[in-house]
Amino acid sequence: MLRYSVKLSKDTNGTILVEVPDVPGALTFGEDREEAILRAADAIETVLIGYMADRREIPMPRAGAKGPFATLPALTEAKLGLYTAMQAAKVGKAALARRLNCHLPQIDRLLDLRHASRLDQLEAAFRALGKQLSVEIREAA
Repeated sequence: MLRYSVKLSKDTNGTILVEVPDVPGALTFGEDREEAILRAADAIETVLIGYMADRREIPMPRAGAKGPFATLPALTEAKLGLYTAMQAAKVGKAALARRLNCHLPQIDRLLDLRHASRLDQLEAAFRALGKQLSVEIREAA
């Protein structure tokens, strides 16, 4: 589970400002604390989409960071894991498409954090990289 620590502060207009120290540029706001934290996950995803477009390394949450936290969806985490595995293996999108015998737009959708990809497609992509996708179920916090 990718949980990024967020910094909350009150703005002069009564809203709550949100900054994500581990993801430079991830800034947002909310009318209250709950909304601000919910919006933080979207702000993080938006910035990470840019990181991926620029082929930059994905910043991971610091271990031992203190809350509050913004938690990214499991599908987003899987897609970021695929992107990171591709970078580590020095496998580009075209090469992965060849390994999966599919078209490049399908790989683009697998890496699109806003697209609702299927887990079986992500599993196949990980297998093509010599990796295995695992799902863990935990008690809710």
